[in-house]
Amino acid sequence: MSKPFATRRCRLLTSLLVFFTFGSVAKAETYTPGQPIDQNYSAMAEAFLADYCIDCHSESDPEGDLSLENLGPVDDINASIWTSVWAQVSLREMPPPDMSQPEVIKRLKFSDWIVGELSRAMKDKGGFHAHRDPNKGNFLDHDLLFGSLPDAIELHPTSSPARIWRVTPEEHITRLNELINTEPEYDPSKPGLRTHGDAVPTNHGGELKLYFGVDRIIKWQGGTVAYATSVKSVPAVLSTARDHGLENYPDFYTVNSAEATQIMGIASDIIRYMAEGPLSIAEPYQITDDPNSIANKMKGDLRGLPTSLVYSTKVLRPLTPVYDLFESDESNESNQRAAVDFLFEALTFRPPTKAESDTYVEILDQSIEKLGKKDGAVLGLSAIFLDRDALFRPELVEKGEPDSHGRVMLRDWELGLAVNHALRYLQPDDSLRSSIVDGRMRTRDDVKREVVRMLEDDNIRKPRILRFFREYFDYDLAGYICKDTRALGETGVNNKGVAHYNAMFEATASTDRLIELILAEDTEVLKRLLTTDKVVAGKYDNVYFGKQRSREEMAASVAAEKATKTKAAIELAAWKKANPGKDPPEKQNAPKKPKINHAVTEAKLTGPDIFARVSRRSFGRGSMKPERVLATVPEGERLGILTHPSWLVSHSDAMDNHAIRRGRWIQERLIGGAIPDVPITVDAMLPDEPRTTLRERMRVTREDYCWTCHRKMDPLGLPFEMYNHAGLYRETEHRQPVDTTGEIIDSGDPTLDGKVANAIELIERLAESQRTEQVFVRHAFRFWMGRNETLHDAPVLQAAHQAYRDNNGSMKALLVSLLTSDAFLYRTRSESALATTN
Repeated sequence: MSKPFATRRCRLLTSLLVFFTFGSVAKAETYTPGQPIDQNYSAMAEAFLADYCIDCHSESDPEGDLSLENLGPVDDINASIWTSVWAQVSLREMPPPDMSQPEVIKRLKFSDWIVGELSRAMKDKGGFHAHRDPNKGNFLDHDLLFGSLPDAIELHPTSSPARIWRVTPEEHITRLNELINTEPEYDPSKPGLRTHGDAVPTNHGGELKLYFGVDRIIKWQGGTVAYATSVKSVPAVLSTARDHGLENYPDFYTVNSAEATQIMGIASDIIRYMAEGPLSIAEPYQITDDPNSIANKMKGDLRGLPTSLVYSTKVLRPLTPVYDLFESDESNESNQRAAVDFLFEALTFRPPTKAESDTYVEILDQSIEKLGKKDGAVLGLSAIFLDRDALFRPELVEKGEPDSHGRVMLRDWELGLAVNHALRYLQPDDSLRSSIVDGRMRTRDDVKREVVRMLEDDNIRKPRILRFFREYFDYDLAGYICKDTRALGETGVNNKGVAHYNAMFEATASTDRLIELILAEDTEVLKRLLTTDKVVAGKYDNVYFGKQRSREEMAASVAAEKATKTKAAIELAAWKKANPGKDPPEKQNAPKKPKINHAVTEAKLTGPDIFARVSRRSFGRGSMKPERVLATVPEGERLGILTHPSWLVSHSDAMDNHAIRRGRWIQERLIGGAIPDVPITVDAMLPDEPRTTLRERMRVTREDYCWTCHRKMDPLGLPFEMYNHAGLYRETEHRQPVDTTGEIIDSGDPTLDGKVANAIELIERLAESQRTEQVFVRHAFRFWMGRNETLHDAPVLQAAHQAYRDNNGSMKALLVSLLTSDAFLYRTRSESALATTN
């Protein structure tokens, strides 16, 4: 038999074999994303590395000094190298674009295999969690989520894992605040004022605190600092593991023993205040409506002491069954149970079961028997503050039958609290509570009914929505960026004391309010946030939205002031000569003239009055004030939130702008790209050249080893050099014209790519992009689902984006779509997870 004939026969037999076994072959080739890859290193990884990696990363002259030739199976020793390989493969950085590329499924399977092996190898070494970090969410190819998938990829109906979520610091402090303070109801005529249901804001120093009795303080001795010291307050105890980006992930939080001890101490203070009001923290004589009547008691230097305060006699705190228990002549099972059940639901947002109620009543009764009614009640009730559901929100779906994909739908209290948690920090309102209790929180339609109702009701405060925008834009970090005093002074703003930091916390509250205004109109929400010419302005903003003057302009301003003073002096001398012995008219009750800031051409921000949500009086005259104006920014200088000082300063450092951080934010939050972590061997520092522009100092990032990543960030961040690191507009830097040019490259959207002249042109282009909208939807998904998206979530993301577009950029429509999706409604049980939480 000739060789060609034998070859043809072999091919024919092969074709027949494929034809008759098509079903089994197709099934074998089907790939379900995220499924365990049951193959070892030699079967899965060795061939992939040989085909796509070793050419560049062999032992002889490897790229980046990284050899993969003898890498070997994943273990805790080489885990960091494998993590880097996972990032490069997932981001399609490896192999390079000019090399042979693996097909989509092969790349996805290899990535899944690495994650599985790293999870196994690091199980007893702290675990592998990088793939669950929201900053790594973009490692999943955007085009696979919003485009077509290879036919062999098989998607399953999505769900989220069964889990428990620790309440956030903001949620926790708001729950505690409800127990001792009565917040004002919503006033439609002043929609910006703080309202019952809004989150407890930080004070003007950026601290999140719970204050006792400030609504009753009518007088104090001493100034601002003394007041701050004398008022009883407790800080937010629960900590966050992150300082930027999305935080609403269950994996990020625990409650450690130190926090538990602090919570018990705070519980004691709160329960005593619930029972006795200011008498729990003050002497009886301090409670009066006539401070003059106790003048003899307030003698001496009491500044900073609790006894320097005077409280009104009006009862403002909520009077609850806890108060009734303390006021009753005797403690009995009835008033004990009423106090327990009230406090349990106030802290967990659901009524206790009979067993839970019995347990806490028994603890309370025993404590009272041993310590007496007052101290025993305080100790016994304090235990509820550490109940699991007071600190965590479970979604364990322990009841209900799984469907064919192993999913169980949330129902009743778990579903109701999930919906409540998506929007609010308070207990479910009467309507939602009734729906839960009556068995009407069990279907998708039930969820849609309640979500739509709450979104449409302005009286129902929804601080979780604003929290998402804070975490998405990261504009609330400005007050925490510690600035070098001299460098700050050179920007043109006030660098004395804490003036700049106060201004930044004020700016955060103003940006909050601007976002709320755009959300209220609910049209083209993202585009308007990126391109609005409006600003909610406070007392500092004429400077911060102003223009930093050049050296020549500063000199001209100084000369003009000098000329004005010289002219005034000449006129004054002439007047005195003509009117001997008389005081000049302007000297009589003349207001003090403000000092001229020669470094800044201030903006003229005027407009209708408006209010921003700020904390209660917490530092006396140092408190933030809610009064603002809705103004228009200087044309050609600002466009949208990314050009507001709150965002610009949040993405700066102590000495200068941070073009890399700004560019990374745009790459990740608007374009949907991702940047691998900086290798520990890289000294990521710019040269210390104080009189050199930032762009010039960033020349080091253009070195071959760095530029692979920095090309995705630097050209996006450098256009914002049109602002200094305090957020002021500028045209020169170190006496040179500012270079604001940049470029969008490899975005995945050809209409986006190209050079830009400045930040405004960059923003305008991004704001028009459908891809930018889709990336925004991906981040909304992460925040409200508490996890990164997978390919199985592609239908959910596409439907949410379609709902957003079909409703003219409506955030409400986007939320309804997300909160009625399978990803939100269904959980997949993990028996091991259930075992650790029971």
